[in-house]
Amino acid sequence: MLKNLAKAVQRHIPRDGMQQTCINELTLYRSSSPTEHDAAVYEPALIVMAQGTKEVVLGDMPYRYDPDHYLLVSVDLAVSARVLEATPNRPSLALRIVLDLAVVGELLAEGTVVPSLGEPDRGLAVTQIDEHLRDAVARLVELLDTPQHVAFVAPLVLREIMYRILTGPQGARLRQIASVGAPAQRIAQAIRWLRENHAQTLRIEQLAKRIGMSPSALHLHFKNVTTMSPLQYQKQLRLQEARRLMLGEGIDAAQAAYRVGYESPSQFSREYRRLFGAPPRQHVVAIQDLSPISS
Repeated sequence: MLKNLAKAVQRHIPRDGMQQTCINELTLYRSSSPTEHDAAVYEPALIVMAQGTKEVVLGDMPYRYDPDHYLLVSVDLAVSARVLEATPNRPSLALRIVLDLAVVGELLAEGTVVPSLGEPDRGLAVTQIDEHLRDAVARLVELLDTPQHVAFVAPLVLREIMYRILTGPQGARLRQIASVGAPAQRIAQAIRWLRENHAQTLRIEQLAKRIGMSPSALHLHFKNVTTMSPLQYQKQLRLQEARRLMLGEGIDAAQAAYRVGYESPSQFSREYRRLFGAPPRQHVVAIQDLSPISS
């Protein structure tokens, strides 16, 4: 089954980079060499390695995953990531399946039994993949060979994948995020607001009121899920959006800084260098010189 999954992924992404598929929730990735750590925002998703090894760092905690382990991200998280094992003959092959929390809610409402394994805190986890989940993931990828069947069959397979996760070791994590009023679900609301309004001045009291928490509870639960404070999280969002603007729209650092909410270009440059390891212009030029998978 594992070899079949790797072959199916490689069939649909023959070159290094990222490939969005005709299944909206499914994205494929390939890299023929290891990569350096790079900052990114991971959205709620199931990430499966068909071949190779990858590492994601949340705060100061590294999480490694490979074909025997999947990565589950339950909220939007600012992380750094790198490919650890990959060669031209045996490239790193990965796939990401976006989580549909509405489907999770439906499954819970229908009486799906979720294992009680304590209260998870972090917004991501690495877990050993079982054959039932791997089989469902492989069938989803293999659907790309028959695009005429995608519209009808893909929703059924995606629903099965959500069911397999929900009834597995990480089910409690998904249940928390999908349960209205639970602390994790309220933190997910706060994270969504920050992503949509990252250029605005952040006032903790107003954000706490928006999600129905006290400021102290917001700080506590936010840090438990993301390993950082809301202000630190907003800063990472701003810097990554600034990088996207400089790369995608070709604007200079001062314009990017202003667009994402910075009033001081020098402060922006300092914080950008601290996150990405180089001043804005130098970093953008270096990325443009790299391969598609690195950028």
